[in-house]
Amino acid sequence: MTRVKQSPAVIVIGGGAAGFFGAINLARQSPQTQVVLLEAGTQFLSKVRISGGGRCNVTHHCFDPAQLVQNYPRGGKALRGPFSRFQPQDVINWFKSEGVTLKTEADGRMFPVTDDSATVVDCLINAAQQAGVRLRAQAPVRQVVKHDQSFLITLKSGETLTGDRLLIATGGHPLGYRWAEQLGHTLQNPVPSLFTFTLGDRALLALAGVSVPQARVSLDPKGKGNLSHQGPVLITHWGLSGPAVLKLSAWGARLLHDCRYHHPLWINWLPDVSLAQLTAQFQAIKTTHPRKQISNFTTISLPKRLWQYFINQANIGETQVWADFSKKQYHHLSQLLLNSQYDITGKGVFKEEFVTCGGVTLKEINFKTLESRRCPGLYFAGEILDVDGVTGGFNFQNAWTTSYLAAAACAQSLVDG
Repeated sequence: MTRVKQSPAVIVIGGGAAGFFGAINLARQSPQTQVVLLEAGTQFLSKVRISGGGRCNVTHHCFDPAQLVQNYPRGGKALRGPFSRFQPQDVINWFKSEGVTLKTEADGRMFPVTDDSATVVDCLINAAQQAGVRLRAQAPVRQVVKHDQSFLITLKSGETLTGDRLLIATGGHPLGYRWAEQLGHTLQNPVPSLFTFTLGDRALLALAGVSVPQARVSLDPKGKGNLSHQGPVLITHWGLSGPAVLKLSAWGARLLHDCRYHHPLWINWLPDVSLAQLTAQFQAIKTTHPRKQISNFTTISLPKRLWQYFINQANIGETQVWADFSKKQYHHLSQLLLNSQYDITGKGVFKEEFVTCGGVTLKEINFKTLESRRCPGLYFAGEILDVDGVTGGFNFQNAWTTSYLAAAACAQSLVDG
């Protein structure tokens, strides 16, 4: 009696961007392989659906790997090689081949031209189905075990699946971390990244909705290094948000976690203006418009409500005119504009897009293949790794790149036997 050799099987745990992209490309490169994707929830690609305010920030218009890696507070060095093999231009081309055209916005973020995340979700689901991926939602995993050369995956329902290879792409989910540890990996303690700042300055919070196009926010009093970032800042009813704050939260994720989100924050509200230039502006206004009220007239480029906030903070009377602007007031106001200090008292959540700093230790991963150095046949992709990027499409790019390369290496390993 002739025994028919069973087709190899690969189990992908995680129905997000990395899981789907890995499953699709694996099934395409290894058509004879049974690829099963398991998602614990009722809905696939939940983070893709809400990304970019429901528009899906697919990637970023940065095609130089050396520059691209600078947007990753953790994992940039490890991603340098992978980005030379699969980078944003490859992502653009991949989606275009699937009928999804991306556009670039002024800040470099890239979205589908439809401005609808459903375009990306539908594309990935359709591509997976056409590639023969077996999609299983509401299939939470209870246990993952390596047995001989296979992986035994036990679902909460009691069903057991067997895979010749395993790709874990569970993002920042605690269960993914637990399985990684059980399979021999160590973790960098996961903590939140990409969050807003809660402040206690009620007068500032009263300006909720006011935004500044360019401000420099710093966790370092000297405003240097990666603990200082410049960009748009938005005042909210709880504190501060905006791209500059989110970038700072990513680079300062561990520092802020360790101090329980209580830390001084320095803000230069006029980062492109030096003290000498500010002095000259004050003197020019005082000379040319001496009878104008300071609270209602200025050539300083700030929203009116924010300017009036600083006037109050500097103890300048509401009806005081520029002719009476004293040296003491000048020094106080200059300090407020160029180096305000606030106290961070907590963190908020950036919309519903939760990003984690931490995960599987990178030295335990072969970044040419994304295969585990501790457990042969095990691959990782996406945010479960100790990799996180700033806002702007960089976290998705990590997902696309690592899952694509993991799929290619996994497919090749099945050929090699």
